[in-house]
Amino acid sequence: MIDTSAHSRRSEPDEYAHLRPLLEDLAQLEPYDPKRSVIRDRLVTGYLPLAQHIAQRFSGKGIAKEDLVQVASVGLIHAIDRFDPRNGAAFLSFAVPTVMGEVKRHFRDSAWPMRVPRRLQELRLSLNQASAELAHRRSRPPTDAELAEYLDISEREVQEGFEARQAYLAVSIDEPPSGHEDRAPLSETMGCEDAALESVENHETLVLLLQDLPQRARVILALRFFGEMTQSQIARKVGISQMQVSRLLNHILNDLHHELVDVPERSEDVVGGRR
Repeated sequence: MIDTSAHSRRSEPDEYAHLRPLLEDLAQLEPYDPKRSVIRDRLVTGYLPLAQHIAQRFSGKGIAKEDLVQVASVGLIHAIDRFDPRNGAAFLSFAVPTVMGEVKRHFRDSAWPMRVPRRLQELRLSLNQASAELAHRRSRPPTDAELAEYLDISEREVQEGFEARQAYLAVSIDEPPSGHEDRAPLSETMGCEDAALESVENHETLVLLLQDLPQRARVILALRFFGEMTQSQIARKVGISQMQVSRLLNHILNDLHHELVDVPERSEDVVGGRR
């Protein structure tokens, strides 16, 4: 008969070998024995470097290392509480997947900056693994069709997974790009001065000026620039000669031009209520 307990002790690294008796002692105590909390605390403290090491493996992926250590520590506590040394397995063979599972679950549930259905979260992970595997086999990035065949899903689902991947990591426009702290933040590279802003101010000023024009002058401008009529057509419409239409248009446009150039003084009049 194989001595599984001896095999487990040999499988435990030397740095944690001294904790094996504590695991066995913990398993023999009743749930409400006051000694449990003391031994449990010693085990958590002793195996804490394991949780820190696993947290370090997942750092740099959008979650602060301190938070990962905390999550990994919770996984370690779960492993200590559930481990039964009488099964013969080494504690690390049980604890490592337990702690890693806790960290991965935290990434799945908390690392997304926007709410994404769990199906798409898991699809993203599957696509990442499949992409790496197929790229290694073919020495090139796989196509959507190849990924779909490999995962036994449709190409539409592959596209959904890629779209979900875009939501995994949000980028602040007020911070420099990651790894390029010497560069300007994204907010300084987006957009430019809108050349049409000045025309907005001119438009609003022109509206006020047009309201001050006599009725006939407004009609002539409307027919010319909105109705696209010729001077002869305007003359027949208004009942005056073409020469009069020409002189009136020149006079109106010159007055409007001078008024627009004098915008600062007109703006003060409007603000002061003198219009």
